Amino acid sequence: MHDPRIDSLARQLIRYSTSMKKGEKILLDLYDVPDSIGIALIRETRAVGAIPILRLHSSRLSREMMKGATDAQYSLIAKHLLHEMKDMDAYIAIRGSANIAENSDVPADRMKLVMGRNRAVIDHRVKKTKWCVLRWPTPSMAQQAGMSTEAFEDFYFRCCLLDYKSMLPAMNALKKLMNKTNDVHITGPGTDLKFSIKDIPALTSGGNYNIPDGEVFTSPVRNSAEGYITYNAPTIYQGIPFDGIKLTFSQGKIIKAEAGAKTKELNNILDSDEGARYIGEFALGFHPHIRHAMRDILFDEKICGSFHFTPGQAYEDADNGNRSQVHWDMVSIQRKDTGGGEIYFDGKLIRKDGMFLPKALHKLNG
Repeated sequence: MHDPRIDSLARQLIRYSTSMKKGEKILLDLYDVPDSIGIALIRETRAVGAIPILRLHSSRLSREMMKGATDAQYSLIAKHLLHEMKDMDAYIAIRGSANIAENSDVPADRMKLVMGRNRAVIDHRVKKTKWCVLRWPTPSMAQQAGMSTEAFEDFYFRCCLLDYKSMLPAMNALKKLMNKTNDVHITGPGTDLKFSIKDIPALTSGGNYNIPDGEVFTSPVRNSAEGYITYNAPTIYQGIPFDGIKLTFSQGKIIKAEAGAKTKELNNILDSDEGARYIGEFALGFHPHIRHAMRDILFDEKICGSFHFTPGQAYEDADNGNRSQVHWDMVSIQRKDTGGGEIYFDGKLIRKDGMFLPKALHKLNG
C-alpha cells in the first residue's frame, strides 16, 4: 500500500526546497532507497515542467570501489561527475543505507583520495546549484534512535514535513542578531570557548538545503577560536563512530584532539589537510521535534537546543576562507537534560540551557 507521506515529501522537495521551474534540470541522486520515493520525485519534477536525471547507487558497491581506489580511477570519475553537475540546475540526494558503518574498513588513505577528488564536484553543487540532501528511514536508523521501525517512520515524516516557512520570521531575527555580533562565548560542561564571527554573513536554513532542517549558521573568523569544547552528541565520520570528542584551540587551530579509544582515528581525519584543524562553520540548531542524537548528522545538527562547531571546509556564502576536504559537523546539546550551557553574543546571554532569551527568538525554542 502506497504511503501518501512519500508524495507529500516529494512535493515539498521539488516545489519548496529546490523550487524547480519549467525547463530546469535536476539530478536525483538515490542511494539504497525504495522505488516509491524515486517515482514520486520524477513525477513531481515532470509536473512542474522540469527535467529529471536519475542516478542510482549501492552503498556496498561504493565501498568496494573505494577500498581499491586509485588516483587515476577517481580522477576520471570526478571528471565525469563534475561535467554532469555543471549541466544541472538543482540536486537532490537521498541516502538510505542499512549500515551507517559500511565504510568503516575503507583504508584512511583511500578515503582521503576519494574525498579529495570529489571536492570539486561537491563545491560546484553547493555553490552553483539549488540542492537538498536527506536520509531515508530504515530499520537501522530506527535502531540507532532506539525506536521501533514504525515509530521512527512517523518521527521521520513529522520532522521532514515540518512547516518550515512558519519559522522563518524568528530565523531571520536570529540571522540579523548574528550579523550584528562580533564575539561569541560558549560555556558548559567541559566547554569554555571564545571566537569571533565579525563581518561573516549568517544564513538561515529552513528546509531549503537539508531535510530535516532548522538552523542558522555562519563561520568563525578563521584564527579566532580560543579555549576548549567537549561535544556531548555521538557522531560518525567516514564510517567510524566517535563519542565524547574534546578539542582544544589556539589562534583558531585545533592543537589537541581527544576521543578516548578513537583519539588516533580522530587525529588521522584532522590531519587530512591543513584546513581540517580549523573551523568552517558555527550554527545553532532548533528543530522542535529532534531532541536526541542518533549518530546521523542531518538529524543531529538540527537538535533543539544544540549548536555545532565544524572542523573543515567553510561554505562560500558564509566564508572565512578555510578550505579542506573535511566538513565534520560535531554537535553539542545544551538543554538542561543534557547538562546545560550558555551562549553569549558580545557579552549578552542569548541562549541558556538551550532556550533563546530574546523575545523575537522564542519561536525557535520548540
